[in-house]
Amino acid sequence: MKVVLLLFVLLLSTQAVGQQPQPIRIDVNGIELHYVEQGSGEPVIFIHGGSGDYRAWLSQLKIFSSHFRAISYSRRYSYPNRNSILVTNESAYTEAKDLEGLIRKLGLGRAHLVGSSYGAFAALVLTLEHPELVRSLVLAEPPAHQLIRDTPDGEAAYQEFMTSVMKPAGEAFKAGDDKSAMKILSDGISGPGRWERNTPENLAAIMQNTRFFKALTLSSDPFPNLDKGKIRALRIPALIITGETTTKIHRLVTTELGRLMPNAESVTIPHAGHASNRDNPEAFNEAVLNFLARHEK
Repeated sequence: MKVVLLLFVLLLSTQAVGQQPQPIRIDVNGIELHYVEQGSGEPVIFIHGGSGDYRAWLSQLKIFSSHFRAISYSRRYSYPNRNSILVTNESAYTEAKDLEGLIRKLGLGRAHLVGSSYGAFAALVLTLEHPELVRSLVLAEPPAHQLIRDTPDGEAAYQEFMTSVMKPAGEAFKAGDDKSAMKILSDGISGPGRWERNTPENLAAIMQNTRFFKALTLSSDPFPNLDKGKIRALRIPALIITGETTTKIHRLVTTELGRLMPNAESVTIPHAGHASNRDNPEAFNEAVLNFLARHEK
């Protein structure tokens, strides 16, 4: 662990050089996926959130690749994939099936999974369905919203999110107003004012990734329920990450997951909201590296 932390400190203090890795295309489950990778060692797969793509984790790849085979891929509807929206049941189960296909096609065996937002939801579902493919699990605020509906305040938070965020965003998409839809989603998921705080470069990247949320707002089951018994039965080491300033619904979900998962530890990332890997990458990276160092083979 000391070696990993030393490398972490050195890499934070040294500007990375070299060109960004170019994405590689593979075909999985009848669709195309693009991924990048750096380094060697045990595989660590980074799974981005709703408005991101493989580029969301490039700064992590530069750091984690000093000790791991670090992989970041774009989920099925994210840049630069060109998959058409053909189904109306987009969910974390669909995304988990793609992640399973990626792991098997690359011959990764058991991998460490690091997911943010909907990417964390997909990672959790894969772990429940195929624990033999997962060595450890890092979940940064997965929107497993159905889990909280039977908890105090949970049903109210769920209904508020669905009616004030998902429904109007879906209506904006149907009207052809993608920008308004993404603003509703950005502020509703990450908190008021998040959209305005994005740089022009970030906004351009977000608008390249509208298809996932189009598919999700059209879905018959965008936030599928999970079997709490299966979650309680998991024995895979897990780290549950919450941003210090995140919204109520995400905090309720991570709290419930921490209660359910027997081998989970929890950490709060200071000065960070829902996107803690972006808001405070130094603290996020340190927490994940410390966790992985304790769960290497």
